Amino acid sequence: MNIYEELRWRGLIQDISSEDLIEKLNKGGLTFYIGTDPTADSMHIGHYSSFLISKRLKKAGHHPILLVGGATGLIGDPKPDSERPMISKEAVDHNFHGLKKQAEKIFGFEVVNNFDWIHKINIIDFLRDYGKYFNINYMLAKDKVKSRLESGITYAEFSYMILQALDFLHLFETRNCTLQVAGSDQWGNITSGIELIRKKTGKEVYGMVMPLVVDSTGKKFGKTEGNALWLDKDKTSSYEMYQYLINLEDSMIIDYLKKLTFLSKEKIESLEKSNIEHPERREAHKALAREIITDLHGEQEFVRAQTISENLFSGNVKDMSIDDICIGFKDVPHFKLESGMPLLEVLVLHQIVSSKREAREFIKNGAISVNGNVIKDEQYFISKNIALDKQIVIFRRGKKKYFIGKF
Repeated sequence: MNIYEELRWRGLIQDISSEDLIEKLNKGGLTFYIGTDPTADSMHIGHYSSFLISKRLKKAGHHPILLVGGATGLIGDPKPDSERPMISKEAVDHNFHGLKKQAEKIFGFEVVNNFDWIHKINIIDFLRDYGKYFNINYMLAKDKVKSRLESGITYAEFSYMILQALDFLHLFETRNCTLQVAGSDQWGNITSGIELIRKKTGKEVYGMVMPLVVDSTGKKFGKTEGNALWLDKDKTSSYEMYQYLINLEDSMIIDYLKKLTFLSKEKIESLEKSNIEHPERREAHKALAREIITDLHGEQEFVRAQTISENLFSGNVKDMSIDDICIGFKDVPHFKLESGMPLLEVLVLHQIVSSKREAREFIKNGAISVNGNVIKDEQYFISKNIALDKQIVIFRRGKKKYFIGKF
């Protein structure tokens, strides 16, 4: 497959601005850019899909530029349903440096900031040199603007597409950038840039958009939707990423493998067959988790995430480090312990069970474990002496209900 055929097979092309782009993609040698606004100091899994397509294009002989919108981030790309909250200049600057560092580390791309050229333009020049080329009716017809006409859209948001078009023009004139790549929600902004360049220079440039990566409910990943899987492991640990990916619906997994990994067509088709014939093995899910986590954080982080998951599933918590326990049990109930209390009283006091009668039944039936050991003595004392690292006690009720006590 050539690069265009591969991108089509992976479901990574939704629209292109011209059929002429197909030959240029296959030939190589284009300078292209992909942009993101610094609304947070880390990218998330939605960005990851977009930037992986940039890696694919780079392998095919093209030159990527990542634009982080230090200027456009101060305005905000219009949301389809409401005004986007403005971010302070200090926050945008902080986020820009976080994204720049992250992008250079993960993707190895050159990073530019559109604040560097936009902040030099005064309002008169902006209107004369750029606003002059935008017809209001043309702007009103764009989907993002059209969806806001009933509820209202501010002039600042309305002007966003001009700023993004200006970016494309600037990179075309200074870097010979002839292609902009983005998610499908940026189609209107991209075509605005293509039109601006055509009107001002008479030259043709190109745009390509890919479908947005969505979760099982159809929502795109991101901070706004509240479902961001952050690429920063301090925000979303490798274990949390592993758990999300390993528990994906079967119907989503092949689409994710195509868009979020470099696995070959043959390998993905083999995993698809396994997913159909032996879904309980989760082979496709494990492959997805391995590819993404290894690419983002290294093989050691994937192995750690997998090990934590396997230890929790088997109940083997004795061999886990305190750091791994804190990661693996981040979302389970936590409470403070008093040294010297009998197990039965601890279970009732901290609502691990509903009553002393229920506590006795669970203990008698071997359904209560402490630090991985089944305890059948209701007078078993919970103290610092039995705590892991003298500070943490892990209680398990049944097979899946965990609780963390801390001294």
